Amino acid sequence: MNRAQRLAQDAAEAAEVRAYQTDPDVVALRIERVRRQVDWMCWTGIVLGLAFTMTNVQGFASAGTRPGSLSWLAAWVLDPTVSLVLLAILRAEQVTARYQVRTGPWVRRAKWFTLAATYTMNTWTPFAAGEPASIVLHSVPPLVVFVAVEAITDLRDKLTDAVLVAAERRPVQQEEAGRRVLFADYLAIARESWTPDVEITPAWVRRATGCSRGLSPRLARALRAEVANG
Repeated sequence: MNRAQRLAQDAAEAAEVRAYQTDPDVVALRIERVRRQVDWMCWTGIVLGLAFTMTNVQGFASAGTRPGSLSWLAAWVLDPTVSLVLLAILRAEQVTARYQVRTGPWVRRAKWFTLAATYTMNTWTPFAAGEPASIVLHSVPPLVVFVAVEAITDLRDKLTDAVLVAAERRPVQQEEAGRRVLFADYLAIARESWTPDVEITPAWVRRATGCSRGLSPRLARALRAEVANG
């Protein structure tokens, strides 16, 4: 091939690659992968933050009790009780945000109440003792959890919007029997249209099938391979 033909082939291949890269289904798949990564990182941070607060809440609840006593052991249940309610709300919002279903006001109230309860129990002792450094130390994890809880819901909602925007930009595609024409369908049309006296070129494939310019070189190569193999 001369330089012009190589450039034309490169342009056709680039157009085909771009067509797949910008396809709404491919874009949606990439967004779903990002959504999973965002969920995993946010959930990890939330769980670690709640785990940090557990010992502080236990110390707050067990103040004045003898280590190993029933009251001391029961104090370990307080923080998981509050955390499990919060995690249940977040898990439900993970589904509702995906489908952009708005929850009622009590959901947000319950979420804020559990976060406020965790923060209060976690920082009560440092505030009572008047220790600024300890207040900062015990305030950061609950506040990070609070911010992450609010942010993760909005992030899921916006990621769903991104999928919908990609779907709205779907290019008009040829349809056959009410469905999208796939590569195999185009190839079947070209196979039925071909006769031994026809030279299989991208231009002929486009005329025979109505496919795009980016897809025609790939179809031509596939049909030529079939003809060569008998």
